[in-house]
Amino acid sequence: MKFPRIHTLKEISEIIGCRFIGADDFAVHGMNEIHVVEPGDIVFVDHPKYYDKALQSAATIVLINKDVECPDGKALLVSDDPFRDFNKLTNHFRPFRASRASVSESAIIGEGTIIQPNVFVGNHVTIGKNCVIHANVAIYDHAVIGDNVTIHSGAVLGADAFYYKKRPEGFDQLKSGGRVVIEDNVHIGALCTIDRGVTGDTTIGAGSKIDNQVHVAHDTVIGKKCLIAAQTGIAGCVVIEDEVTIWGQVGTTSGITIGEKAVILAQSGVGKSLEGGKSYFGSPAEDAREKMKQLTNLKRIPDILEKLSDLKNDKSL
Repeated sequence: MKFPRIHTLKEISEIIGCRFIGADDFAVHGMNEIHVVEPGDIVFVDHPKYYDKALQSAATIVLINKDVECPDGKALLVSDDPFRDFNKLTNHFRPFRASRASVSESAIIGEGTIIQPNVFVGNHVTIGKNCVIHANVAIYDHAVIGDNVTIHSGAVLGADAFYYKKRPEGFDQLKSGGRVVIEDNVHIGALCTIDRGVTGDTTIGAGSKIDNQVHVAHDTVIGKKCLIAAQTGIAGCVVIEDEVTIWGQVGTTSGITIGEKAVILAQSGVGKSLEGGKSYFGSPAEDAREKMKQLTNLKRIPDILEKLSDLKNDKSL
């Protein structure tokens, strides 16, 4: 998420009430999670396991809960609770704004687009030309929808990320200030849920088609011309490259990449990144032909055991 204007390090430190290491006028352009940071961004880290990753990332401002040596060309924001202060920044730069109408006055809707009854369109949403948004769709603030997009009834675009920190008193939510971006010629089925990014974008690429009851979690990027069948659940920060086919009831873990033109057969569980151009099946998902051979061999086990038993009986005679 980029800020409306460039801020100084000192200004940011005053917003969250923490001390800083670096020049007062060190330029701060925005804030992002570590997998999408760019120079000028703030990234937060609150666990020793990830200190080095954050300090060596592309981010040039690190919000951290420990005094460490500041890398060359970077600045630090030193906080007793980086998670809390990252939320403060989200609330400051992209606070929740209550809507006063079913279709916000700040929404931009393109020529030829049809908005059916009972649709909610939030603040600063952009919808392109010749789209059809069916009844009871909810499109949260800041979503961007391209041309020739169809969204079927009950779909929700832009709900919060499922991202929590465990505290002694319960779970503390990481605030979501990102967007959902739907490119041209996308079809989204009924009752789909596409969560916005925490600070970046959840993106559905041009020409992709999503069946009913599919969940796409925060910051996931789906490429162009993908097909995703019903009841698939895609975790956060997943990259699905172009022309991938995912059949029904597939589930994925977070932070993986599924390569271009991969095919994942129904009810598979994807626990690691998969190469493109291959078919996969099973849980954990493996090469489909190899998995089918394994299943065939499993069916042969009773026969093998029976033969072994017969051999043992023959030797005892």
